[in-house]
Amino acid sequence: MDPSIDDVLLETEEKMEQAIEHLTGELRGIRTGRATTALVENVRVDYYGAPTPLNQLAQIAVPEPRLLMIKPFDKGALSDIEKAILKSDLGITPQNDGKVIRLAVPPLSEERRHKLVAQVKDLAEQCRVSLRNVRRDENKQVDGLEKKSVFTEDQADKLRENIQEKTKEFEAKVDEAVEKKSKEILQI
Repeated sequence: MDPSIDDVLLETEEKMEQAIEHLTGELRGIRTGRATTALVENVRVDYYGAPTPLNQLAQIAVPEPRLLMIKPFDKGALSDIEKAILKSDLGITPQNDGKVIRLAVPPLSEERRHKLVAQVKDLAEQCRVSLRNVRRDENKQVDGLEKKSVFTEDQADKLRENIQEKTKEFEAKVDEAVEKKSKEILQI
């Protein structure tokens, strides 16, 4: 069964939404000078030979604005968690007292802030490329369906216009997310 116009638009929107969700997840993991549980969300711990997300092995809390506290459910995992944090690109040295791991988030230098903003912009550009790839793939699908006479030429043209509008709409969401994260990083 061939897809309808609504099916193609829905598929386009779903794929673009996935790209935005990925960008949002990546942006959450970028340090802003404040402690947040998102900083360690993507840290994988080698726990009994399996890479396990940190939040499945420990309770993560933010008792102070610049302090993260990680309390493992299994005390035996403490050293594995510490090693995983050291291997990650957080740039924070964990302090282990035998019961919990503390991560003191240092304030960011002006130079580091600008590097992080550049990193945010790179992530945004990757997301824009993903959105454009979705647009290209969906337009190819529309072309194929037009050739198979599923859509008339007018329907196909209108569908391409709608896909372009969706692309612009999602690119605006990328710009908004980047602006928000950049302001957050540059705040002192």
